[in-house]
Amino acid sequence: MTRLDRTDFEILALLQKDARISNKELATLVGLAPSTAHERTRRLDESGVLKGYHAVVDPEALGIRVQALISVKISRHSHELLDRFQEHLRSLPEVLAFYYLAGADDFRVHVATKNADGLRRLVIDQFTTREEIEHMETQLIFGYESKPTLPNFAQDL
Repeated sequence: MTRLDRTDFEILALLQKDARISNKELATLVGLAPSTAHERTRRLDESGVLKGYHAVVDPEALGIRVQALISVKISRHSHELLDRFQEHLRSLPEVLAFYYLAGADDFRVHVATKNADGLRRLVIDQFTTREEIEHMETQLIFGYESKPTLPNFAQDL
């Protein structure tokens, strides 16, 4: 694990808020020379602390009107079945995210489709036909907010 100091946590917090911040502005906000801020950001990137930079897109602007969570219980827990199911999820463009869980459900899958018919087709064609699935339940999402930042643990240092 990469050892981080308060300044690293400040850089991460600022980048999570706005990944398009200029290096010059980032350096000013954390009190570093631009070359030092650039080197720290490069180190965070190369060490794998930063996993990427993403644009947030409004789903409705793309005609996506329906989002749902699909809870899935796997029929038998084996590496082969779990790996195969996860590969299937990765291959579906409608899958926004999935979580492998402990508890009554094994997976929670966040999906997005253009309409209710698209959701119905996705569930029937891509989920109910899978031998890995013992039980599943679909819940419509009426609204959501995504918190784009992780907690800042700088105060623990």
